[in-house]
This record gives sequence, C-alpha cells and structure tokens, in this order.
Amino acid sequence: MKKVELLNKYLSNLAVLLIKLHNLHWNVVGQQFMSIHNFTESQYDTYFVYYDDVAEALKMQGQRPLVKMKDYLAVASIQEAEDKDFSPCEVLSIIKADMEEMNQLAREIRAIASEEDDFAVANMMEDHISATVKQLWFIDSMTKVDCKL
Repeated sequence: MKKVELLNKYLSNLAVLLIKLHNLHWNVVGQQFMSIHNFTESQYDTYFVYYDDVAEALKMQGQRPLVKMKDYLAVASIQEAEDKDFSPCEVLSIIKADMEEMNQLAREIRAIASEEDDFAVANMMEDHISATVKQLWFIDSMTKVDCKL
C-alpha cells in the first residue's frame, strides 16, 4: 500500500476507535468501573488529537482525507464493538488488541515516510508508536493479576 492509503486506513481506524472507545467508556461495568471509565476517556481524547493530526497531514500533502463513516468502515481494520455491558477485563482486552493493530500500522507508515524523507509523518508516527507502547505497558500492568489476557 502507498503511504496515502495507509494514512487513510489509520485515519479510518482512529474514527472507528473514537466511537468504539465511547461505547466501552459508557458500558463498562464492575468494581473497576471508575478507573476503566477514566482510562477510556483519556484514550479517546488522545485519539481525537491523532485523528485531526493525521487528517491535516494528508491535507498538507495535497490529499483529501476520508470523511464519511461508510468510507471509514470500508477501509478500517479496527472493528466496531457491540452495544452491551463490558467487564473491565473485556474492555482492556479489546483496547489492547486495537492498540497493537494501530501500533503495527503506525510502524508501516513510519517506515514508508522515512524512506520518502517525509519527516513530519515519520515523526508523527514515531510519537504515536511511543505513546502506544507506554499505554500497552499500562494495560499489561492493569491486567496482570485480575485478567487473563
């Protein structure tokens, strides 16, 4: 895939994640409700910034970012979550899998951007990778005792 296609896939994943994280945020239940509720809020706040940054990166390259939900859903590799109650362990498992997917995609984009000397996109992806690795560590620490991920 070309960098622009990968950036639009990344943007699409971010759009789906924004909705999905709100679903998890609203529908988590159990003793850890408050901590998971706050964690998911911090994640969708972060992803909203990424969403805007990626769209602007596409615009700066003379491209048109995808803007329709039907297009996002057609391109995204991240899947929506059902409308149901989620245990804290379910939420963290879902988020971990999605973060791993996003991290892999960010690495692909960074590699292509680096080859093309597109330092703005390469650096943006490097920042996303670094932040995601830290969040994955948080999830691993949160689930070490109570969840079997």
